[in-house]
Amino acid sequence: MPLNRKVAIIDLTTGDIEIKPIPLEMRRKYIGGRALDAYLLYNHMKPGADPLGPDNVVVVSGGLLTGCLASGVSRTHVCAKSPLTGGFGSCNGGGFFSAELAYAGFHHLVIKGKAKKPVYLYVHNGKIEIRDGSNVWGTTVHDCQKIIRKELGDEEVKVLCIGQGGENLVRFANVMTGLKNSGGRTGMGAVMGSKNLKAIAARGTMDIKIAHPQEALEFNKGFVKLITSAKVNQTMGKIGTGFIWGATNSWGGVRVRNFQLNQLEDSETVEAEYLDEISEKTIGPNHMSACYGCQVHCRPRYRIPEGWPYAGEYDEGPEYTSQGAFAGEPGIPIGEVVLVANHMVNMWGLDTLETGSIISWAMELYEKGILTLEDTGGLDLRFGNYEALFEMIRRIAFREGLGDILAEGGRRAAEKIGKDSAKYLIDVKGMQNLHSDERATPALALNIAVSSRGADHLRGRPAIDLYKLPEPVLRKIYSTPIPYNGPLSSDYRDYQGKAWQVVWHEHCFMGVDAVGICKYHTTFLGATLPNFPDWSKAIYYNTGLEMTPEEIWYVAERGYNLERLFNLREGWTEKDDWLPDRYFDEPCALGAPGVRGRKIDREKFKKIRDEYYQHRGWDENGVPTPETLKRLGLDNEPSHIL
Repeated sequence: MPLNRKVAIIDLTTGDIEIKPIPLEMRRKYIGGRALDAYLLYNHMKPGADPLGPDNVVVVSGGLLTGCLASGVSRTHVCAKSPLTGGFGSCNGGGFFSAELAYAGFHHLVIKGKAKKPVYLYVHNGKIEIRDGSNVWGTTVHDCQKIIRKELGDEEVKVLCIGQGGENLVRFANVMTGLKNSGGRTGMGAVMGSKNLKAIAARGTMDIKIAHPQEALEFNKGFVKLITSAKVNQTMGKIGTGFIWGATNSWGGVRVRNFQLNQLEDSETVEAEYLDEISEKTIGPNHMSACYGCQVHCRPRYRIPEGWPYAGEYDEGPEYTSQGAFAGEPGIPIGEVVLVANHMVNMWGLDTLETGSIISWAMELYEKGILTLEDTGGLDLRFGNYEALFEMIRRIAFREGLGDILAEGGRRAAEKIGKDSAKYLIDVKGMQNLHSDERATPALALNIAVSSRGADHLRGRPAIDLYKLPEPVLRKIYSTPIPYNGPLSSDYRDYQGKAWQVVWHEHCFMGVDAVGICKYHTTFLGATLPNFPDWSKAIYYNTGLEMTPEEIWYVAERGYNLERLFNLREGWTEKDDWLPDRYFDEPCALGAPGVRGRKIDREKFKKIRDEYYQHRGWDENGVPTPETLKRLGLDNEPSHIL
């Protein structure tokens, strides 16, 4: 049964391993995945812990339905205190690891302490071993996985690991599995590196008993039909997520030259169609691949073309975020550059978004004379110089020269560089925003300002706000499963009703992260895709656990409030729920008529942020009220039940 998958508490300092069942009451309160991880981190980590010290705690998990009869249940979540932001660190990636972890008998691993020397964990059929990792320390993400599989004598072993970026404590290092499945954002790879934990290998052959197998199969057939019939997923299945970047660039919603422009011109070779041609030439017609149990197949495969660094090397992607990070932000409209840079960050385990953003920030500083040739070690760090981009990625991964400063993240780097450099950062809570520009879209701007892990689109971005959906359609979506009678607007430039849209999507994303389903299988980019009522049925047919859509909503609300409590405990305040000044002061220079000239209005933005707090049951300082905590059963946390 999925409900009998266990949690293991692993102390790398002492070598002690404790394995526990997950009580049913905890499943009802948190389901699993990210929501239960928030509980485990809040309960197991000492307040004020050094993010790169032994008191920090890493939690690794799959969702409740991982490995079950449901589509897209392949997500792996990792959380810890972030070395980049000092707040709730969290990342979520696809691939095959979480399913293998479930087949090995586990849904959650809580990892404490610090090993004396490099190690990796081997999780297999109810057992966990701490093994010597000296032979894989210093290897790339790709080589590490090959070596561990060979050592364990089993090609079916799935490995979650870090590259040299994590070993070198780059504060935005990824956790990776497979070639490109990335747990990016907030530096979870650096936390693993600080514990001398190179990897976690999983192999399982333990069956997962399905509560109602026939009904689960029948329901999943309809689920799959719904997902694969959506135009947005059909497009992704042909050319990957790269089409999102092209669509967004067409109306002026991307960052270019750090934040100087909002549209990349002459960028035909950055478009997904051009990159798809390279995939077809170098791999063949069947060049799309998928994560465990997914029918969308949104992942292109490619080899780097001749004439470029790493020519002939095989990789996967790029996602639309890499197009923004390595083409738009540094002002380099060349598709092959995106492919090379994508390979470099995958190999060394760096966050695409943070890497591209911080280099683009440094490029703006260089062009403004804040950084000099002496500062860059002789590197001509102007916008458009792709050779400088490649070299700076390498220097960040291995902490050389200016790369060592940038590896500390934007705010620490700005403190060191000085000279008013901080005002050119495009970050929230210490994490760089992705490649998008939200000055024309107040709902999307609010999302990145209040997100629980810093500027982020995967915490609650109401992307369908851009579709100009009729008000009755919006009303149906945003009144499920909790009634909502407030205002809604079909105009993406409006401020009306946007606070509720952000809350709704935050709960939607927390819900799928708890269940373990990919966000592309829910109301993220497609208005008709599954959400709360569908998860309720999938949970029941697979596990036998009866949960109403409303109960899942409250699980999501509970999890989101726990992340908020964690951040407040670590020192964040309502002042952190705010945008960089450039959003308010510099209008969009390019784009569609409805976008050009737009910027965020400070007063209106403060008003929707206050509305957001009210919807959440938080006071004017963004603190959950005692009544809210009692309603959600959080008034006695940390409770140390698990």
